Amino acid sequence: MPTFGARCAGMLARVTIKYPTAAALRSRHFVRYYRLILAQMTLTFGRAPRAAVCRKETGGVAGEWFAPKSVAQDAPAILYLHGGGYIGGAVAQYRRLIGAIALRCGARTFAPEYRLAPECPFPAALDDAVEAYRFLLAQGERPARTFIGGDSAGGGLALSFLLAARDRGLPLPAGAFLLSPWTDLASTGESIRSNARSDDVLVRGEDRLIAPLYAGASALDDPRLSGLYADLRGLPPLLVQASASEMLRDDALRLAERARAAGVDASVRLWDGVPHVWQIFTSLRESREALADIAAFVREVSIRRRTLAAQ
Repeated sequence: MPTFGARCAGMLARVTIKYPTAAALRSRHFVRYYRLILAQMTLTFGRAPRAAVCRKETGGVAGEWFAPKSVAQDAPAILYLHGGGYIGGAVAQYRRLIGAIALRCGARTFAPEYRLAPECPFPAALDDAVEAYRFLLAQGERPARTFIGGDSAGGGLALSFLLAARDRGLPLPAGAFLLSPWTDLASTGESIRSNARSDDVLVRGEDRLIAPLYAGASALDDPRLSGLYADLRGLPPLLVQASASEMLRDDALRLAERARAAGVDASVRLWDGVPHVWQIFTSLRESREALADIAAFVREVSIRRRTLAAQ
């Protein structure tokens, strides 16, 4: 049974994101309107928690750093990829969530401003994610203590990054956490249809418009951009979170199932009655539970890595 707070969050998401997106779908200027819809999120979610340090990166990779004001020397590092359907979104709109993750995990966290479609279709965003990871390694972060995370399209991008890093011979991060990830741009999951009414954020039909803008000349089921169709062998541990009532529920469930079948340590957890990427409402009970779940995952994987290294 969802809490009163979760119901309020769902109502806010419908009024500020779902209903305006549904109206924008009818316009030939959809991308412009969609970006404006997401930009207003900055007013609500654009300030990092007071206990976190937030600063812009002025080096070779554009983005922002988040970290607790006091962070251990051997603290983990996180590369976080924001959502927005590959055509919108910016780090500024996710500062509250990214800062909360950094605090919970006690981690230095970098969120890059990867390029967006349709101006820069696939593989621009993936190339930027790989470059951001190389940047972290150049800063002295070790793969064995580095994690990658992302929400929605950013979760799908994080999965694509893992596959690209594996195939390009890069050292893989210790693990990945994916929040309501979009792993199937071909939209073959049953929940795309069955949860169209119950989803508080996503609109039936927006995927059919957005996915081709990002894919460009690639097929929507190309495993490089729809990781659900990829050979998942050799990936690090995965933590997947999703709402039972969201349209991308089956993207999460099928990913975890296929990952486990490929020998990957993958876990998935569903929450009832919460919006798509509800973790951004960091004061909700369900969000605190999800953030604690992420922190426990990072801690357990880190301990396991240190134990193996000591043997």
